[in-house]
Amino acid sequence: MSAAHAVVDHGHDDHGHHHKETFITKYIFSQDHKMIAKQYLITGLIMGFIGIAMSILFRMQLAWPGESFPIFEAVLGKWAPDGVMDADIYLALVTIHGTIMVFFVLTAGLSGTFSNLLIPLQIGARDMASGFLNMVSYWLFFLSSIIMVCSLFVEAGPAAAGWTIYPPLSAIPMAQPGSGAGMTLWLVSMAIFIASSLLGSLNYVVTVINLRTKGMSMTRLPLTIWAFFVTAIIGIISFPVLLSAALLMVMDRSFGTSFFLSDIFIQGEVLHYQGGSPVLYEHLFWFLGHPEVYIVLLPALGITSEVMSTNARKPIFGYRAMVASILAIAFLSTIVWGHHMFISGMNPFLGSVFTFTTLLIAIPSAVKAFNYITTLWKGNLQMNPGMLFSIGLVSTFITGGLTGIILGDSTLDINVHDTYFVVAHFHLVMGISALYGLFAGVYHWFPKMFHGRMMNKNLGYVHFWITAVCAYGVFFPMHFVGMAGVPRRYYQNTAFPMFDELTNVQILMTVFAIIAALAQLIFIYNFISSIFYGKKGGLNPWKSNTLEWTTPMEHIHGNWPGEIPHVHRWAYDYSKTYENGEYIIAGQDFVPQTVPLQDNEEEMHH
Repeated sequence: MSAAHAVVDHGHDDHGHHHKETFITKYIFSQDHKMIAKQYLITGLIMGFIGIAMSILFRMQLAWPGESFPIFEAVLGKWAPDGVMDADIYLALVTIHGTIMVFFVLTAGLSGTFSNLLIPLQIGARDMASGFLNMVSYWLFFLSSIIMVCSLFVEAGPAAAGWTIYPPLSAIPMAQPGSGAGMTLWLVSMAIFIASSLLGSLNYVVTVINLRTKGMSMTRLPLTIWAFFVTAIIGIISFPVLLSAALLMVMDRSFGTSFFLSDIFIQGEVLHYQGGSPVLYEHLFWFLGHPEVYIVLLPALGITSEVMSTNARKPIFGYRAMVASILAIAFLSTIVWGHHMFISGMNPFLGSVFTFTTLLIAIPSAVKAFNYITTLWKGNLQMNPGMLFSIGLVSTFITGGLTGIILGDSTLDINVHDTYFVVAHFHLVMGISALYGLFAGVYHWFPKMFHGRMMNKNLGYVHFWITAVCAYGVFFPMHFVGMAGVPRRYYQNTAFPMFDELTNVQILMTVFAIIAALAQLIFIYNFISSIFYGKKGGLNPWKSNTLEWTTPMEHIHGNWPGEIPHVHRWAYDYSKTYENGEYIIAGQDFVPQTVPLQDNEEEMHH
């Protein structure tokens, strides 16, 4: 290991000053992981606002079906004549909203930002294993984002088959307006996105395995790094399966094959497709789609572990159990995909197998939830915005996860499948939880990204409380709407008189959604103004133990100006005392990883 590090150090020692960086090499085509992290974050936030704007538009349609809104005509143009939303564009908005939020914000925005920022800094590496591949990974992500946004402007409209893109709507170009060029652009965008994700994931895995500094054993890694590492492995295993599904779909659409199509009638006319199976597509999609939930969630849980331990001034409870639960979730997430397909005509015995594996995943998830609560117990809690969002994540992870027990049971799922109950479940357990993790990470590591400047704490409190109240305001009532039988993705429910009494609930959820969206403007204002005017917080503002707080405030390519620091202990020595009750370092309730073990001090058995 030390010989390998000697090579790494030698190669990067004077990286910052043997050639002059231009604006383009520093800010645009940068190979520095810290700059690439910022590029991912800012691109992800922009895509996030596009996704949120779409959700407000279709929520307004659900709350006030058929009403005329000038904003519809201003934003949607020909798709909202006289301000009344067209049914075709409704499904397209739902489709692109889901795609953007799941892949472009929560996958790339979260993993891309924090894996890039923290992996080299927290393991003690000069940079990623390959700076060039890292740069290519970001630019492929950027290209796929541009293509996805461009699909909104094609004449026949963007893709409109739901974010899962089930055939036949996605496989037959003449099926509906959103099945044409918009769908082709969706498939191209996702193929490029998957290439980006794979390059990034391979880089993360190789970096963690090969470039750890001296003393940084796997059991001394912060839980953030374990989460990013395992997330990257899940992505490498499952993303190529979605790529194969997308390529087969392109062949069905353009080259006359029939992988996913069989016995299709359009207006009484029999199409020439035969022999394929749309259920095959479901298997391919959900083999990525369910691990995707944890590709989104695990980085957020890793960030929460770090933020919570730091701000509780306590060691994380059950470090090894937390690592084991990450590994168990990663394994189980790849064998539960069939629970999305309980009403696809699946053999009941197979349904019982998927029910068993799905309920099994509740165990490592519960381990994480209990360990977070135990970490908070009797801690000296520092209630800053990052900590609040971390606690909020535990709350939504539990409330959203409980409904997963119902959906994971093949018998109970039949009643609520494809209703708003499902929408409520995955938005809470995956969407809101992962967003909270993203916000917690931004508030916590903002000083590291932007030269020691801090975000405004009071604006952070306002942002958290409005977001937290409104998130539950939107998605908690949705459970009851779903149990009443209201189907998801319907443009309006006025054709069903039994749903009339639920209109007021739709209005309530929409009002909460609009307030929540406006609250994110507070965050953006805080984010942008703090980059330029935020007060300086010092080198280690949170009094944290991990290595990233030992690097200089001004970014240098190579992270540390001299030798890379060595590690002597795990990352969670907070409030550690000798037998006589004195702190290990007098007057300081934390012991950085770089501090050697003191006389009479035992390394904590975690």
